[in-house]
Formats: sequence, C-alpha cells, structure tokens
Amino acid sequence: MPVRRPLPIRSPRRPLAAGILLAALSLLCSLPFAFLFTLPARAAGTPVRGTAYMGMGVLAHDGRDGTPLSAAATRTEGVDVSGYQGNVAWPTLWNSGVRWAYTKATEGTYYTNPYFAQQYNGSYNVGMIRGAYHFATPDTTSGAAQAGYFVDHGGGWSGDGRTLPGVLDIEWNPYGAACYGKSTSGMTGWIADFLNTYRARTGRDAVIYTATSWWTRCTGDYAGFASAHPLWIARYAADPGTLPGGWGYYTMWQYTSSGPTVGDHDRFNGALDRVRALADG
Repeated sequence: MPVRRPLPIRSPRRPLAAGILLAALSLLCSLPFAFLFTLPARAAGTPVRGTAYMGMGVLAHDGRDGTPLSAAATRTEGVDVSGYQGNVAWPTLWNSGVRWAYTKATEGTYYTNPYFAQQYNGSYNVGMIRGAYHFATPDTTSGAAQAGYFVDHGGGWSGDGRTLPGVLDIEWNPYGAACYGKSTSGMTGWIADFLNTYRARTGRDAVIYTATSWWTRCTGDYAGFASAHPLWIARYAADPGTLPGGWGYYTMWQYTSSGPTVGDHDRFNGALDRVRALADG
C-alpha cells in the first residue's frame, strides 16, 4: 500500500507586506537618477536637501552688522522668497512698498518649490516685477544640468517687461563643505557651465547672487563674470561693503533676513525704471 506523504505546509501569504514592498520599489524607481546616485549622504544635524534658500549662510558666516538707516529715493524695495515662506501675502507686501520679487524655483536637479506658482504668479498679479532663482549645489550635478533643470522648472525668461532674468544663487553649502568640495578653478568652471547654458537656453545673462567672503574663498575672487552678469550682493549691514572681484557696483542688495512679512528684503540699485530695464533686457 503506497505511503501518502503529508504535503508541505505553506506559509500564509502576506499581501500587505508585499504591497508595501512593491510601493517602495515603485517610489524608488520614480525618483530622479541624480537623487538616487549622486547626492552626497546627509550628515547628522544638516538640513534636508531642498530646504536651502537665498542667504541661508549669511548670518552664520558673515553675521549681522546693522541695517541701512533709510531707503534712498534711488533704491527700489524687493523681496526674495522660497518654499520656507509658504503662501505669501503679496497684497501686504505691495502696500508696504515692495515692487519686485524673486522666488526660488529649483535646487540642484532634485527639487522644485511646491509654492512656486503662488509665489511667482502672486507677485506678478499684484503688479510686481518678478523673477526666479536657482539654489546651486555644485557637488551634485554639472552646471549645465542644473541650468537646464532651472529653465525647465520655472527659471526661464519672457520679454513681457515684468519678468527678470534668472538668478544663480551660489553661496555656502548648507549640506556640507562650504565650497562643495571644489577647487577655485573647479568652482569657476562650474559657474561658467551654468551661466553659458542659461544664456543659450534663454538669451539672457543670469544674475549672480553671492557674498563677498564666500566668493573670495571659493572662487579665488574671480573677476571674469562681472562684465556680463549683474551682481546681487548679500550683506546684512548698513552698506553692501566690499564687492567681489570685477564688480564696480551692485545691481541688487539683500540687506536683511528680518524684514516685515517675509524676512528677506532687498534693494535694487536704482529707481523702478531701472528694474524695468533689467526685465526688458
């Protein structure tokens, strides 16, 4: 008589665990290649990638030394905003005298500002002259790749008379080494790569936002960009101070991070017609 062997006992299926695994794999596959394989690891205590904003390192590295005594008639008030501010009260800013604004559009090739539409269009809709900026991360991808990402995600330019050229925000690395692990020549090469690509894509020369101390340290006070690219200087003091190599004057000045409504306030070096002239190209 044949012996019947007992069938092996199967482990019960776990559809929930399997579903979670599949969802995780799907999310992993949907992330940009640069995000998965190029971003340096985050050290304990450093900010989360994407949270950087214009002037993030100014207080820590340069400090604060007062504020301008008053707004001269030949200066035009502006603001810069990022996802940190969320939805911005643009009518309040307009009523306070703000006439131009820049909004963070992108960072690296891995982040877009989720509040970009409200901030970029909202400033325009109340009558401001507006533009977009890109927070550079030279340790992740090339300058050309980041310029292309910026243009493709809000950083372009149109000749409508109220759109300013894009800004390259190049300053201290909030996620690691101040100069992103680059030599001075490596940094100037990366910046040139970004600027050349931006001009090729938009027909405009990008504005450079930086601080003199960072520029001196990380580019060797390189003077080769000054002839074509307007300078937006960061210094929280009574005056803009010494400017980076090559620039004899500044176009914009971020003078405080503690102004009314949004904190980051700026002055354009000229009356409103000069702001319009920059927008017109």
